[in-house]
Amino acid sequence: MTDRLVLAVIGVVSGVIVAAVGYLLLGHDPGPGAPAGVAALPALNATLNAAGAVLLAAGWLLIRRGRVAAHRACMLGAVVVSTAFLVSYVVYHSMAGSRPFTGQGWVRPVYFAILVSHIGLAAAMVPFVLTTLYRALAGDFARHARLARWTLPVWLYVSVTGVVVYWLLYRVFPTS
Repeated sequence: MTDRLVLAVIGVVSGVIVAAVGYLLLGHDPGPGAPAGVAALPALNATLNAAGAVLLAAGWLLIRRGRVAAHRACMLGAVVVSTAFLVSYVVYHSMAGSRPFTGQGWVRPVYFAILVSHIGLAAAMVPFVLTTLYRALAGDFARHARLARWTLPVWLYVSVTGVVVYWLLYRVFPTS
């Protein structure tokens, strides 16, 4: 496959993922009564986001120390847990829909600022993560490193804010 074709496939896959998640968040009505076990998925999602953040940070530290094989393992692990997160997230929102935020006062605009930046950057990150991964797997390490300098901090932010959103929505201000 040529570089151009792979990047086109990444663009299509990214578009499909973003459109599907957008539909689930903005246009999908899951109907009444989610199946048993679905209520546990937000906690799983937060755990997967936290694991992704740890793997990303460890991968960055490892590459700074020249430990390429360990870096590769951490970054592939981050891709795996992020993919598992995406699957779990789609399953949850397709079956349970979205949950309203019940916090009031100063925390409300703070929550929505975090949420909007999290969602926007998560959507934007899909093609960047896939392209960064592709360049590493293709052995194009110079271009991989140039893109990873931007991808890593934003991906890390998305992972950490995913955990923050979970805590604010399900632990600090749970609905009754």
